[in-house]
Amino acid sequence: MSTLRLEDLKQYSDTLRTRHGEALNVRFVEPRDTEELQHYFRSLTTRSRYNRFFGAINELPKGLLSEFLDVGGRERFSVVATKLVDGFETIVAEARYAFHAETSTLEFGLSVDDRWQGHGIATALMKNLECRAAALGAEHLFGDTLRANETMISLARKSGFTFANHPDDWKLVRFDKEISVAPKDIPCASWRLAALSRQAESPSASA
Repeated sequence: MSTLRLEDLKQYSDTLRTRHGEALNVRFVEPRDTEELQHYFRSLTTRSRYNRFFGAINELPKGLLSEFLDVGGRERFSVVATKLVDGFETIVAEARYAFHAETSTLEFGLSVDDRWQGHGIATALMKNLECRAAALGAEHLFGDTLRANETMISLARKSGFTFANHPDDWKLVRFDKEISVAPKDIPCASWRLAALSRQAESPSASA
């Protein structure tokens, strides 16, 4: 079971910085994001949508949209990275991740708005996901991507992931990274809250 208290999603938000020092707010998806989330995916190029979902879609189908909005359901979580653009909170990236307790792994996928690629957003988001994974108790972080997706492969390589053939699909490659982070290395609200929860459950642990 996750220790996240999902009745108050805002406490798990984090402020990250782009390569140029711009502020990014990373938070769980909320029901109010429905239209903005669909607009985000419609605005991606055809190639970016194909790379994200390994298939041709124009927007999130109803069932997948419901899964995106069901934060914490079956240990699956969706986050968006937003920034102020012309005075409005705008989604510039998203990620979805799933915690597999039986293997202590966290699986993820992400995308960045084509107009905001090259700003270091994906790198910052992957580091944040690593911290969120550690907070859930994951020991490894992994994802799958198309062999032709050179951008994602390059990003994963620079972020310290190793590569292997996908076990079920020759068109995909799997990248994996062992998690060994501490709060001082990659601070995030999820880690702090998980630590507080563990201390509350085991007061002697902090003695």
